[in-house]
Amino acid sequence: MQLKPSVIDKLALMICGDSPFNYFPYRSSSNLTLFFREIDLDYRHNGSTRKYWVSSVLEELNKKPPMVTDLPSVEIKNVIENLLSPVQFMENPTADHQKAVDAVRVLLKSQQNLTVVKDSNTGNIELRQIIDGFVSTSVEIAEAKKVITFTPSVFSIPNKPLIDNLVAVMMPFIMEFDNVYQTIKQACTNVDMLCYRVNDIWNNSAIIQDIFELIYCSSIVIVDFSNKNPNVFYEAGIAHTLGKNVIPRAKM
Repeated sequence: MQLKPSVIDKLALMICGDSPFNYFPYRSSSNLTLFFREIDLDYRHNGSTRKYWVSSVLEELNKKPPMVTDLPSVEIKNVIENLLSPVQFMENPTADHQKAVDAVRVLLKSQQNLTVVKDSNTGNIELRQIIDGFVSTSVEIAEAKKVITFTPSVFSIPNKPLIDNLVAVMMPFIMEFDNVYQTIKQACTNVDMLCYRVNDIWNNSAIIQDIFELIYCSSIVIVDFSNKNPNVFYEAGIAHTLGKNVIPRAKM
């Protein structure tokens, strides 16, 4: 399936953050290049009018063969999912993630049988088919998922839900990192996200259980690898295993 030209044009405006879609993050020339590189597409903005350049890129991606007949190409799928990734909205106080998701749903409704849904485990947005009124799981795509049952002995699996607007920060608890944490916390507050470091909470007698529960319930985990702290690497491994959106950072 190829997207209609009218859908491509509006997606281009959304990616640029241009009117009437000002509730998407605004992207300058360099940020447009970064947007595509984030999904391993090596397109570099050439200085031309941004919306026309993005439209030309999308038109090229739209012509690539799909892996599933009733879905667009994998590249277009990745573009739409990256456009709505919660990470894209974190540091932009004028952006509105839910409004953006709703706008893409309305846009895709004009296309045949497509929508976007939020993954209840990771918080990620996924492009899906609507078949006979039901949203498919798109399991035919090569990224087939395997359910793993695990019974860790070091910590217990909490009976708690995923919190869509919760960000967990993993870093050493020393003064050197306090300013970084406060900056992250303020950025999260600006976009109505909750932000916690494990020393903000004390629910269990063992700190590893508090760490696991914070990661388990969060939709985004920010990991500071500065100083190569082994505990932080361990916590990053937990976050990746649980399928979280992990944002790494390190002091240069």
